[in-house]
Amino acid sequence: MTIQKFQELIEAIYYERDAERGLPLTFTWFVEEVGELAKEIRKSPQDMVRIREEMADVLAWLSTLASLLGISLEDAAEIYAKGCPKCRATPCEC
Repeated sequence: MTIQKFQELIEAIYYERDAERGLPLTFTWFVEEVGELAKEIRKSPQDMVRIREEMADVLAWLSTLASLLGISLEDAAEIYAKGCPKCRATPCEC
């Protein structure tokens, strides 16, 4: 699945509810999900099933935020297409 298709899927599933919640509260949910991911990594770094689930949640909330702001994550990812955005090297030489 492409980044764009994933963002479109998340929009179809959650956009209406997330738009009603609004950007500030949706951002709060995103931060909470990042916290849950951090907790899983600290608590049990070998539990790839739980970590994968938390990463999926973080990606879904990030997609929702991008959609609410009218940003295509696929377009945003292009910033890194030629390496580091500052030095353009891969790996980064900054």
